[in-house]
Amino acid sequence: MNAITRPGGRTPAELVLEDGRVFTGLAYGAVGETHGEAVFSTGMTGYQETLTDPSYHRQIVVMTAPHVGNTGVNDEDPESRRIWVAGYVVRDPARAPSNWRSRRGLDEELATQGIVGIQGVDTRALTRHLRERGAMRCGIFSGDALAEGPAARLERVRSAPAMVGAPLFDEVATEEPYVVEAVGPRRFTVAAVDLGIKGMTPRRMAERGVEVHVLPATADLETVYAARPDGVFFSNGPGDPGTADHPVELMRGVLERGTPLFGICLGNQVFGRALGFPTYKLKYGHRGINQPVKDLSTGRVEVTAHNHGFAVDAPLDATAKTPFGPAEVSHVCLNDNVVEGLRLVDRPAFSVQYHPEAAAGPHDAAYLFDRFVSLMEDQRA
Repeated sequence: MNAITRPGGRTPAELVLEDGRVFTGLAYGAVGETHGEAVFSTGMTGYQETLTDPSYHRQIVVMTAPHVGNTGVNDEDPESRRIWVAGYVVRDPARAPSNWRSRRGLDEELATQGIVGIQGVDTRALTRHLRERGAMRCGIFSGDALAEGPAARLERVRSAPAMVGAPLFDEVATEEPYVVEAVGPRRFTVAAVDLGIKGMTPRRMAERGVEVHVLPATADLETVYAARPDGVFFSNGPGDPGTADHPVELMRGVLERGTPLFGICLGNQVFGRALGFPTYKLKYGHRGINQPVKDLSTGRVEVTAHNHGFAVDAPLDATAKTPFGPAEVSHVCLNDNVVEGLRLVDRPAFSVQYHPEAAAGPHDAAYLFDRFVSLMEDQRA
């Protein structure tokens, strides 16, 4: 990504998809050139949490909500140390932010962090195109990046790396371990393997009296158990789960010891692979904060926050044999029957494909942290 860190203003910009379709608009954020996988997010709020979610690493996010940036940017809501999206696409950006916590405008923040974006795009048409054709590589070009001809820009997009086969989690994970202290008396200790963890996740556990030791994605089994954990957590993260061989082997070691285990998003896909299920690329994925999921154990339908382009291929209507005993699908997406959760029948291990921490809401799935705590309580008893 090449960017000039100044707001784009009235600078012409162009979004080029790898199938050759082009959308024109004006620069938003930094001026320059960027490449990534074009995906769309259906959330009407929570854009700051989306931008700073490490799971969006190397993705150009199209916002389906027409108005973006109304509440500006504050210093309390980032989910990580920086913006991770490769580029940003909006239709009608706010002319001026209006919120008592706002510190600066969204376009200013994007420019400061070198994130190339485009405004004035017909995001409804772009979203329909991605739904019909599938997520694909794209590029955003503005300023001097438009000097080359259309054929050259298309070739640059098509030569960018694809998401399938991309090992990205180790590019976003912490390099050094750190601890998030429990709120109030410490009840349990959890070792959290960081594959792209969001800041709200350990905070949700801390609110339940859990001291969270966040570990690098490269941590080995000895490092995990040096924390003397009551449970082990595997976080969300970017990239193709088919490349996550080390986390899969690490999780298998945890499962062999029988320690309570909880995984979300990429952690769910790692769990699936550890149990012997394959993963696959979805046509356009699930992203946003309005995805309906059914908990098959209770029949309850939750509205949930998602960000994933891959899924686990597991049987929806049968218990499967795995090296760690029988496993079953615990949650399913009501839009397309994609597997949204797994659990072992005879061991304290489960996962979901979505974000129960959901800083921007909704909070229907917050009970999953209580379920994890209950597993640790049962194990201790």
